[in-house]
Amino acid sequence: MKSTKTQEPTYKKIIVASFSAMAAETATFPIDITKTRLQLYNPTNSVNSPLSNINAFKVAFNIVKNDGFLGLYNGLSPALVRHLFYTPIRIVGYEQLRNSLVVFNDFGDVSLFSKAFVGGLSGVIAQVVASPADLVKVRLQADGSRVSQGLQPRYSGPVDALRKIIQVEGIRGLWRGVFPNVQRAFLVNMGELACYDHAKHFVIRNKIADDNIYAHTLSSIMSGLSATTLSCPADVVKTRMMNQNANEEGKMMYRNSYDCLVKTVKIEGVRALWKGFFPTWARLGPWQFVFWVSYEKFRHVAGFSSF
Repeated sequence: MKSTKTQEPTYKKIIVASFSAMAAETATFPIDITKTRLQLYNPTNSVNSPLSNINAFKVAFNIVKNDGFLGLYNGLSPALVRHLFYTPIRIVGYEQLRNSLVVFNDFGDVSLFSKAFVGGLSGVIAQVVASPADLVKVRLQADGSRVSQGLQPRYSGPVDALRKIIQVEGIRGLWRGVFPNVQRAFLVNMGELACYDHAKHFVIRNKIADDNIYAHTLSSIMSGLSATTLSCPADVVKTRMMNQNANEEGKMMYRNSYDCLVKTVKIEGVRALWKGFFPTWARLGPWQFVFWVSYEKFRHVAGFSSF
């Protein structure tokens, strides 16, 4: 509905979004590392050929078996650093852009198309800023898979990973895979932010629930499913692009995101683009539940209006 909100301090919203994002990331990180390992699994490269029927549960079991329970949190620190930038920019940016729009529908609400565009744009800006931390997180998560195959890990920790990436690949190397990253961010935030926002207004407007935890939960479930369906192919391409290193001849397996997309489909089939769909959705659902419920609660405590 058309906003009549008083001015609310942006820096407080940033703090609230950061804390909520870190809580959600910590709670769901084991699912994220499982999803990443599953997406990186390639039967043509694996020394464990019997694992052709690999699934999320087997991946998680192998992580705990080889690295212990804490192995499920390998790469958590760069993930938290990423969300100090990524989530506040996209959430606060989306709200600011949405509230500045003057295109309203018959219910006095911003149109769904406008929300989708604003959500995608906010995600793109946030992802460009946070891409280096995302790259370090993916590389550390992938290192655990190398260890399980009897290979030496490339990095000893996030600082070492950052140093070696800059040393070997240059500053620009920190933004390796930024294009598929941005594509995914646009799709995720288009589905997540627009769907959550629109679904919550629908639930409240149709008196399915008041503006409370029930409305927030229903909205987060719907937005999680929408975001996963839209973004999973881009997520697979992004993960593989960011994880690849040059071989001994200095060549990359994938020239660009399109080449990665074509090779993935050619070798593994179209279904490979939704590889990791279940753990992705299983993570996005709980992630959004923890984030949106805590974010809405923190906003209420801070004296802010509902998102």
